[in-house]
Amino acid sequence: MGKGDIRTRRGKIWRGTYGKTRPSKKKKTTANNQTSENSQKS
Repeated sequence: MGKGDIRTRRGKIWRGTYGKTRPSKKKKTTANNQTSENSQKS
C-alpha cells in the first residue's frame, strides 16, 4: 500500500484521480444562482 496502490487515498492523490476513497469536492452554488434558476423554471 502506498503511492502505487490505486485503492488507497495516497495512491489516488498521486495519480490525480477521484473515487470512493477520495471523493472530489463539489462546487457550491451561491444563493444568487439558486434563485435565478428557480425563477426561470416558473
